[in-house]
Amino acid sequence: MAKNTKEINERAFYQNFRFFILPVVFFCFYTFIYLLNPYDPFWNVYFEQNIYTLLTEWLGVMVICFLITESSLLIARWLDRHIPWIESPLLRFVCQFFLQILSASIVISLLLYIDHLVYPHYDTYSQSDKTFGWQVCMVSIIISTLISAIYTADFFLRKWKMSMLETSALELKAYDLNQVAMQAELQSLKAQLDPHFMFNNFSTLSSLIAENPESALLFLDNLSKVYRYMIINLSRDIISLRDEIKFINSYIYLIKIRVCDNLQINIDIPENYETKGVPPITLQLLIENAIKHNVASRSRPLHINICINAEGWLEVSNNLQLVNFHIPSTRVGLKNIISRYRLLSDACPQIIENDHIFIVKLPLLEITE
Repeated sequence: MAKNTKEINERAFYQNFRFFILPVVFFCFYTFIYLLNPYDPFWNVYFEQNIYTLLTEWLGVMVICFLITESSLLIARWLDRHIPWIESPLLRFVCQFFLQILSASIVISLLLYIDHLVYPHYDTYSQSDKTFGWQVCMVSIIISTLISAIYTADFFLRKWKMSMLETSALELKAYDLNQVAMQAELQSLKAQLDPHFMFNNFSTLSSLIAENPESALLFLDNLSKVYRYMIINLSRDIISLRDEIKFINSYIYLIKIRVCDNLQINIDIPENYETKGVPPITLQLLIENAIKHNVASRSRPLHINICINAEGWLEVSNNLQLVNFHIPSTRVGLKNIISRYRLLSDACPQIIENDHIFIVKLPLLEITE
């Protein structure tokens, strides 16, 4: 079916090409003849001929143009099947150029022979007639070559358009596949957040059940609220900083139960930055990471600052007072944040650490929804 459609389109193209090229060839024929010898006496009396003679001549020239055009197109189409440009460009050029000259010479020779049969009393030709015949032959070869060049240029143009369309289709398909892969990886990274969050808080809840059952119930109630909030926002790739801060304010309650006043969290976000976006649960992971790896006691409180720095990035910092024992890690925290930013943005989080402070700088994202 596709092949039949292609053949129909090619036939339509050749018909339109002939309709366009014949008037051009007719005009070029006279133009080239004139340019080869503009001082020929023939041109002085050309329009003094009667209308019948002019129409007869124009009809004859149109026949010449038609034959040259058809022979040129026939050669080009035949070579398309047997010596394609893509496979053997040099051989194709030589063969096409030679055949165009041969076909044009045959057409003119045939017409001169017919002319001799129609007008047998013209047994001899003057020098002017011979010159004019030679000019007609040369012009026919030039026009035949020109038609071939136009056809070839159109062939390459259509191939280029087809190649561009195929390339665009492949790029679009690759983009779609990449998006699917990115979304799958992003969903996988999001899924890692739940066990990480629940592991830490269930550990606290387990301790509270044994130490203070009433606080454990209150903690469980707030944990369910925070967890419900997480479920809602984890369905999104990016959430506003305003929503993330609301979540953190709720989450701080759970933290306070675990570490009491040993943790001080300061949040200073200008209102005009609250509409910017971050990956969901990013701040919770950073706070959790700081608490996990640092001492937080009454004598050595842990200070966490969340603010917008001079570069317009979200900055989360804490004083560095690392614990002295090894803590098993699921390696979800910072790695998860960096991986999600890699999928969502060209900008990557920056991590700065020295003997006294640990800083994570997060680029703020645009919310497109």
